[in-house]
Amino acid sequence: MTTNTPDAVSLTSATKHFGRVRAVDGLTLAIPRGQTVALLGPNGAGKSTTIALLLGLLAPDSGRAVLFGLDPEQAVRRGLVGAMPQEGGLVPRVTVRELLAFVAGTYAAPLPLDRVLALARIEDLRDRRVDRLSGGQAQRVRFATAVCGDPDLIVLDEPTAALDVEARREFWHGMRGLAGQGKTILFSTHYLEEADEHADRVVVLGHGRVVADGTSAEIKRAAALTTVSVTADGESAWLAALPGVRHMEFKGGRVHLRSADSDATVMALARAGAVRELEVVPADLEDAFVALTAKENA
Repeated sequence: MTTNTPDAVSLTSATKHFGRVRAVDGLTLAIPRGQTVALLGPNGAGKSTTIALLLGLLAPDSGRAVLFGLDPEQAVRRGLVGAMPQEGGLVPRVTVRELLAFVAGTYAAPLPLDRVLALARIEDLRDRRVDRLSGGQAQRVRFATAVCGDPDLIVLDEPTAALDVEARREFWHGMRGLAGQGKTILFSTHYLEEADEHADRVVVLGHGRVVADGTSAEIKRAAALTTVSVTADGESAWLAALPGVRHMEFKGGRVHLRSADSDATVMALARAGAVRELEVVPADLEDAFVALTAKENA
């Protein structure tokens, strides 16, 4: 179930309009096989539309979407792609086992049922009727339908929505196993810590365009500011003029310096020698996300 193309996903200058709204705006994106990629962006950034273009659910107004060198519809028909939508009804009045058996029957080489149940952590739900599942249970069944065909590309739109903390942990344990098998995984999420912890690469969208693309560490370094906190002796306005400092605030009896070059800021503080209890807190992905989206909307 593979092809010789180096990229699992390729979008080239793709655009999509809904009336006057340009949901996807000349988007170009390539994902090599075997990567786990998080797609981030605020509401309206174009994440779901981008996923719909990749799955062949929508046709681009211009540009092209390609999966494993094939049109999306062909890739889906060949069983190369499994998808888990953010929302979507499940067939009622059947058991989980019956639903998965039906879906598996549409693939040439599906995974064994027990393997699918284990991946989705739903072994105990196999004989439960689908229309009697809780929201979190239904979400796990949707994931099971996405992987039962043993696809090379797994596309997940907000996969852990409605899951509790323990279920989210179990879900990502299963996803790490699939990634270890060389599967390509593309997921969108509002849980930035999931992208930080589980993605090889983070792509941030804004107004249908890529505004940042790299590892989580690269994006944090490029887009966000490190916080250098100190207790200053006496007057402290001079701290705002230190190298790298972009913003200063007082909180909890301490001075918090937001710095674009924390090394330069710390060295200047050391030379000054008039501060105590220095603490450096690196930016997290949420800081970078807020900085990027604020800049995009400015």
